[in-house]
Amino acid sequence: MERTYEKLSPFELKNKLISLAHDRGDKSIWSMLNAGRGNPNWIATTPREAFFTLGHFALEETRNVWQDNDLAGMPKKEGISARLKTYTEQHHEAPGVEFLRAILDYGPLKLGFNPDAWVYELVDGIVGDNYPVPDRMLVHLEQVVHKYLIQEMCNKISPPGKYDLFAVEGGTAAMCYIFDSLIANHLLYVGDKIALMVPTFTPYLEIPHLSRYQFEVIEIYALEVDEQGDHTWQYPNSEIDKLTDPSIKALFVVNPSNPPSVAIKTSSQHHLIEVVKNHNPKLMVITDDVYGTFVDNFRSLMADLPFNTLGVYSFSKYFGATGWRLGVIAVHQDNIFDQLLKALPPEKIEALAERYGTITLDPNQIRFIDRIVADSRQVALNHTAGLSTPQQVQMGLFALFALLDEENRYKKLTQEICHQRQKLLYEGFGLELRKDPFDAAYYSQIDLLVWAKKKYGDEFVQYLQVNYEPIDILFRLAEESSIVLLNGGGFDGPRWSIRTSLANLNHEAYRQIGATVQKTFEEYAAAWRAAETVKASKD
Repeated sequence: MERTYEKLSPFELKNKLISLAHDRGDKSIWSMLNAGRGNPNWIATTPREAFFTLGHFALEETRNVWQDNDLAGMPKKEGISARLKTYTEQHHEAPGVEFLRAILDYGPLKLGFNPDAWVYELVDGIVGDNYPVPDRMLVHLEQVVHKYLIQEMCNKISPPGKYDLFAVEGGTAAMCYIFDSLIANHLLYVGDKIALMVPTFTPYLEIPHLSRYQFEVIEIYALEVDEQGDHTWQYPNSEIDKLTDPSIKALFVVNPSNPPSVAIKTSSQHHLIEVVKNHNPKLMVITDDVYGTFVDNFRSLMADLPFNTLGVYSFSKYFGATGWRLGVIAVHQDNIFDQLLKALPPEKIEALAERYGTITLDPNQIRFIDRIVADSRQVALNHTAGLSTPQQVQMGLFALFALLDEENRYKKLTQEICHQRQKLLYEGFGLELRKDPFDAAYYSQIDLLVWAKKKYGDEFVQYLQVNYEPIDILFRLAEESSIVLLNGGGFDGPRWSIRTSLANLNHEAYRQIGATVQKTFEEYAAAWRAAETVKASKD
């Protein structure tokens, strides 16, 4: 049975494990511990409080224009900034009101916004009474999120120029839109060669093999180990050198990685950049940096290789907002994607002009980022494209919350939560935790064979591999202890590794998980010792 289930995506296998944990687990010990999915068990409260208080003000504004029972009008722009200031003074005890006062000043003082234009965009956006205009992203909120990305993804040091942003329905929507637009615009063709840095989030492994893409995938493995033989989840230069092949057209990166959640170390990132610049200058890089905020001084490839890199960021994990579906695609205004579009054969350019001809009189001048917007609505519905305006307002409030938190109190707290849980997990395993400045500690990926070799020796490891499937332990944990973990092999990591989310359970659960895995392995070891005893008696 286990061998059959091993073929499933880890997230589909998770559903079977959850079912086993519910049906057969020992509820007298503790309730089910689902450390499989990376949904954090914290939320950022202040930007949410501000959202709802702003919503109350916005509704007052609509009723001041027109009120007829349950019907109201649309807010007016003139003088709206002063009215919001008065509202915050009159409702000084309302949740999030101090933060609202701060952002009221932040736009004009820090970003040069017209006060009424700034507040009107927030108010009209939160009411949701208009289509998103511009469709890529609302004007002021794009500048706010741009500043946030420079702070968090570029370690406050921006490359020359700026990025254009497209607000999307989370990182998953971004992935779908990007893959489709690369194909639709002939930047990738069915069967093209692409590269993936692995282990990685399973959709990046699965999407390229769909019939509409059928890409040839070159995997760049995180093979580096330390002096003790433990995985560092870093990429040797020999693996990065695979990118010297100019027939590789695109590189897909999750940085920090998923599931190891380790950022690419600085020297490796520099080597990757040199390889691209010197050997494969037309390489398109797509980097998914959702866990970047959990690493101090993080710098994305979008910061250090802006010409070649399209950045994807989701607000879901850091702010505890998976249900909000908030993400953004960032493309530098000087980029390889637009350059490659201009270099297409004349017949392809002509075909694309026909594709986008209904939305502009000069379709050849449409940049790649705007093509993604149009493609997200099948081009024909481009006039209704864009993330809903209330979602954009909440996204902007999250970004402003981080920008105004100059002492990084929230960041330090979330990082501390993850690292403390990681420490407890390792204590439960009886493992020494290696200090690593690139470790986001959002997930833990532990290679059980490396651990078993240190604890029991090579002969036991051989016994395990001969007698058990790698996911056997996942089924045992679910059935016997109501613990749900994911198989690292499903992320193209070591087949006997397990992935534990450090974000979604209370602290003490992680020590219990580690201890229970260790207890379960002792059962394997007991069976091995018994088998060795029988074998010796026969000899």
